Amino acid sequence: MMMNYPLTLTNLLKRGTTLFPQKEIVSRELDGTIVRLNYGEFYRRTAQLANALRELGITKNKRVGTLAWNTHRHLELYFAVPCMGATYHTVNIRLSPKDIIFIINHAEDEILFIDGDLLPLLEAIKNQIQVKTFVVMGNQKKYNTTLSLINYEDLIAKQPENYDWPELDEWDIAGMAYTSGTTGEPKGVQYTHRALVLHSIVAGLPDIMNISESTVMLHIVPMFHANAWSIPFATVMTGSKQVFTGPRATPEDMIGLIEREKVTFTAAVPVIFRMLYEYLKANPGKDISTWKNSVCGGSAPPPSLVKAFKEDFDMEIYHAYGLTETTPLITWNVPKSYMKLDDQAFYDLKTKQGLLVPLLEMRIEKSDGSEAKWNGEEMGELLVKGPWIAKEYYKDPDETFRKMTKGWFRTGDIVTIDKEGYIKIVDRIKDVIKTGGEWISSVDLENEIMAHPAVLEATVIGLPHPKWDERPLACVVLRPGMKGKVSEKDIVDFITPKFAKWWLPDKVIFIDEIPKTSVGKFDKKVLRAQFENLYQKDQE
Repeated sequence: MMMNYPLTLTNLLKRGTTLFPQKEIVSRELDGTIVRLNYGEFYRRTAQLANALRELGITKNKRVGTLAWNTHRHLELYFAVPCMGATYHTVNIRLSPKDIIFIINHAEDEILFIDGDLLPLLEAIKNQIQVKTFVVMGNQKKYNTTLSLINYEDLIAKQPENYDWPELDEWDIAGMAYTSGTTGEPKGVQYTHRALVLHSIVAGLPDIMNISESTVMLHIVPMFHANAWSIPFATVMTGSKQVFTGPRATPEDMIGLIEREKVTFTAAVPVIFRMLYEYLKANPGKDISTWKNSVCGGSAPPPSLVKAFKEDFDMEIYHAYGLTETTPLITWNVPKSYMKLDDQAFYDLKTKQGLLVPLLEMRIEKSDGSEAKWNGEEMGELLVKGPWIAKEYYKDPDETFRKMTKGWFRTGDIVTIDKEGYIKIVDRIKDVIKTGGEWISSVDLENEIMAHPAVLEATVIGLPHPKWDERPLACVVLRPGMKGKVSEKDIVDFITPKFAKWWLPDKVIFIDEIPKTSVGKFDKKVLRAQFENLYQKDQE
């Protein structure tokens, strides 16, 4: 019989900072200033933050929101908040103001920590959110704002450098994030301490990210995207050197950090890897020889990009797949040692989502409820279960009922699985548009476009784009007598107040009729085939 010992983030914090107090954390400020501290200092600052939060009235289970980039201060929040028994809530700054307002209010955040350059966003919504306490982060002393702010560094400066961390239950809620609202309003997902610890252990395994004390990790994935794929927890646990890109980092900033800090590993979406590759080709001579491995998520990396990085810079890109609801890791793609693959087969394999990671179970369910065969041809919806898979949405029983089936979580992704167990996504149940690692709801765009008085019907599809993976195209049928009286700009201007700028369609095409299926639904696959190369041609 083994001890009943809780798996909590406090254990990860104590291990990393006790065993590796001299390991370095490097963080870039908005003005390019580089902040350096070691794990010992990180622990003391985290304890100071916990003491300050307690003085501000934060107690067990209360939620602390963040509107912030990838910085050392955000990392301190990642540990101080959950280790004192409260819940950190990362808010996706790239969502529309409407969704950000909903998320902050729905989560019932008590305090909001915000990076200084994001204050205009907060100014615009301050009267529509319930939070009244704001802590500003950054190296500026003064900000041009009407908000009443507490300065982060002033907040923690006089606090004790140790904290009496409470004994927590591993099932306590540590963190919280929201889906990007691809259908309806964003949905809240709560992460337990147990889930985050087990995910960190598995993520660090040799056949997955292989995170160790010798790793130098550059955090590119936003910390408001599924906990930066939960990588910061694994790197603290192992005592890895960590490098944070900071606010509004450019490819030049990222490559500069890789070169100066001798980065060995990073994670990003395909559009970021494309930007980094283009920057390196345009600026030869950069010493990135330590940068040997990366993981690409959000969507599959193009084989040409994977091959180009390997051949030109000896850097291997691995593909992983997951969701906000799955903490996020579901699969990891690495070829098996006995596989004999030619060049084409190797890079084709690399674009698949990969093998199920340890501790998870999967089921690929066909439309008739039976399981798909492992032949790479039969398709079905991927269902998963495991210790870091969500079992419910926060305060949303209807969506919980829709996505959870007898202990399984429905991913909404249609996949195949080959005889070796490699999963490949072939379609989306919902016609979500993926652009630069973010998701856009075609339904939301359609509804707003069809609210225009001159529009009879409208549908929005995602088309391949050489830079952003996909971009939306709006196909619009005008009401009789309106042809020539409404322009593409009129449609875009009409919906602009409702959406974030990057949601807006790149083009609006006026057509006579939208093709429909036998049951009267818009047949988007016909339109995708018709306009498939539209954005590719625009870039030529």
